[in-house]
Amino acid sequence: MNTHKQLTIGLFGFGVVGEGLYKVLQQTPSLKATIKKVCIKNYGKKRNAPASLFTTDKNELLNDHDINVIVEVIDDADAAFQIVSTALVNGKDVVSASKKMIAEHLPALLALQQQTGRSFLYESAACASIPVIRNLEEYYDNDLLHSIRAIVNGSTNFILTKIFEEGLDFKQALLLAQQAGFAESNPVLDVEGYDAVNKWTFLLTHAYGIIESPENILFNGIQNINAGDAVVARAKNQQIKLVAQAQKLKDGKVAAFVLPQFVKQDDHLAFVKNEYNGVVIESGFADKQFFYGKGAGSFPTASAVLSDIAALRYQYKYEYKKLYHHQPHELSNDIFLRVYVSFDDLAFIPRDRFEWIEEWYAQEERKYLVGVISFDELKGNNWWKENNTSLIVAANPVIEDIEVRKLKKKSLELAGII
Repeated sequence: MNTHKQLTIGLFGFGVVGEGLYKVLQQTPSLKATIKKVCIKNYGKKRNAPASLFTTDKNELLNDHDINVIVEVIDDADAAFQIVSTALVNGKDVVSASKKMIAEHLPALLALQQQTGRSFLYESAACASIPVIRNLEEYYDNDLLHSIRAIVNGSTNFILTKIFEEGLDFKQALLLAQQAGFAESNPVLDVEGYDAVNKWTFLLTHAYGIIESPENILFNGIQNINAGDAVVARAKNQQIKLVAQAQKLKDGKVAAFVLPQFVKQDDHLAFVKNEYNGVVIESGFADKQFFYGKGAGSFPTASAVLSDIAALRYQYKYEYKKLYHHQPHELSNDIFLRVYVSFDDLAFIPRDRFEWIEEWYAQEERKYLVGVISFDELKGNNWWKENNTSLIVAANPVIEDIEVRKLKKKSLELAGII
């Protein structure tokens, strides 16, 4: 019995991903999916498709009864939310690649899915060609997910690879990323970690049932990584990556953040170079699994959109099992992180706010320390992002409150104080 649904698509956006999808669909007639209309902003541009396909009127797509799937790959988060919510209310299934829109409107999008019963799929919004959402949804359907660590932004990974492997400074590496098309002309969203934390926001929902807005997750980008930091990393036989991390604690809560991190050479994430993404999932009985693939570019992203379109033929939808069928986890602020901080002037570093300092290096003009600091201190203050200060977390950065108390007690005993 063939239950494949014939899919008639209304496509919003014909940039890198939209055009990639158009080409891919032409090469896969077996999918039974055709694009009926494409909505664009600027009608005057030359495009590699028949002019009759295009319109600037979104209602031509949203109100067309023949169109049963809306695919949205535009970069305006507010417009994307309007399109997606209207499409769902109008009884259409939706595929989206807009991570900023999903991160900012997650509670409303969850409510719309429940209210309309339609599918809203967005595998392409995180890690492009890696099926990380589908895996978290289907495979890790239990409480055994210990941790998930990932490189989710191809642009910053490309820049860090060039700094490490070719000795470029940050500005040179950024320019190279822009020339290669991996970084936008305005690179702030990528470089300062906004793109990564947006993706992490909804990956936390699929991993742990957590619903949190991006600004409540501790994050930073790579804009302050200094050439000297790379020298220190090499001396320790490590690399620096922008890592999104979520880890289950002993009390059942989850520590989550997106920060530059020292990565050991035998870590799976050390293997992830240039514009590639990687995800390491650790669970109770399966130990570690590693997913690796292209995180940016026309065809890798289009392939994930295509996978979602194919799934719609079987009426597939996300069940958000960790949210609706399990007790959702909560984010914890009650932890400490082992961090490396490099700086030009000690006057800007509040040494008294560290629990303790393990290493101290002050000879060169660029100084650094390694110490343990509370999560709350980093969430509540910005000194570690200012005055050319660079903060990078250690390879296994999370220290739980109970461990900190034990270590403090031990050091006081050793000092003969108690």
